[in-house]
Amino acid sequence: MSTKIFCDIADIKLIKKFNKKNIVKGFTTNPSLMRKAGAKDYKEYCKKILKICSKKPISFEVFADDYDNMLDQAYKLNSLGKNVFVKIPVCNSKGNFCGKIINKLNKEKIKLNITAVYNSKQTHNILKKVNKKTKLIISIFAGRAGDTGKDPIPEFEKKYKISKKI
Repeated sequence: MSTKIFCDIADIKLIKKFNKKNIVKGFTTNPSLMRKAGAKDYKEYCKKILKICSKKPISFEVFADDYDNMLDQAYKLNSLGKNVFVKIPVCNSKGNFCGKIINKLNKEKIKLNITAVYNSKQTHNILKKVNKKTKLIISIFAGRAGDTGKDPIPEFEKKYKISKKI
């Protein structure tokens, strides 16, 4: 297990700037950030980012909330480039674990970024659904736990121990 720094941005000027920095190992974005950055066409904006960021990993997120549409979007995003990770939420807007789609895409060797992971139970559930030979990013949102007044360090320690066992 290793820690890498990824920029969570969609602004083209900032992507150009941080793409030149060695400490930045990749990028991640989401539909809200892209809209805020002025994107009118999601797919075309992804392509614009990929012209700048062709060597480092970049995560593009599905925005559908149901299995079939998430799957369709995941395939389309994956087809954009070899450095693309498809960003899948750990749970949909109804709070349902997205394990079925995580498992399916992982079996098809699609690189994934599982996002908005808050606790060790979610980490455990993700790791039970994946083959660790396929590239995978688990985006842990420790800051949001800290915002609630909860110390995120014990959760990090649990997640690390779980990742070593599975």
